[in-house]
Amino acid sequence: MADEELHETNAHDQEDWQNQVETTDEAAEVADASAADKTAAEDYGIPMDKVEAVLNATADKAALTPQMQRMMQRQAENTRRVEESIKGTKSNPRWFVPLFCTFMIIGLIWAVVYYLTGNYPIPGIDAWNLAIALGIILIGFLMTMWWR
Repeated sequence: MADEELHETNAHDQEDWQNQVETTDEAAEVADASAADKTAAEDYGIPMDKVEAVLNATADKAALTPQMQRMMQRQAENTRRVEESIKGTKSNPRWFVPLFCTFMIIGLIWAVVYYLTGNYPIPGIDAWNLAIALGIILIGFLMTMWWR
């Protein structure tokens, strides 16, 4: 008997039920969003469009509350501090990074050439070729410590 009751519903009844559920879900979401906007304005007593205007520094300063004027002053002070810290930052010249990368690559190539040939890049000094390769690589790595 339970199987008969389960199979008695048709596709049309099921579509109506799904439409009702979707409509009530959408209505609940809209109600929640509008309630959240109202509570945010009620909590702080300041509409969001005024806050955005203050943060974008496009507000009429005569029409602002003292709280919003303090907020604008803090925002301007923070912006000034960030700009000063950026100006005080020293940076390397543009050629610095390619130079230390080149040193490390040349040192690597020097060591690989010595291992493959056994004589070159400088014939006759044998294992000192490895010392030269490691020295060139070390120069590149030491340069990375001064990179800003």
